[in-house]
Amino acid sequence: MRAEMTPEKRKEYWKSNLRLLAVLLTIWFVVSYGFSILLVEPLNQFYLGGYPLGFWFAQQGSIYVFVAIIFVYAAMMNKLDEKFDVGE
Repeated sequence: MRAEMTPEKRKEYWKSNLRLLAVLLTIWFVVSYGFSILLVEPLNQFYLGGYPLGFWFAQQGSIYVFVAIIFVYAAMMNKLDEKFDVGE
C-alpha cells in the first residue's frame, strides 16, 4: 500500500503537472493559431503533400499535433506519477 502524499509533495506534483500543461498548451496554441492563422501567408510559400503549408496546418497539421500532444501528455504524466509514487 502506498503512503499518503505530504502537502509539500502534493503541491510539487500539482506544480509539475501545471507546468507540463502550460508547455503543451503553448505548443498547441502556436501550431493551431500561429501557424494556421497568423503565419499562414509566409507558410503558404512551402508545400506539403501538394498543399500550401499554411493550409495544411489549418486543415490537418494542427489535428496531428493535438493528437501527438495527447500521447506526450500521457507518457509524461506516467513518468511524473512514478516520480511521486502515485502511479498505477
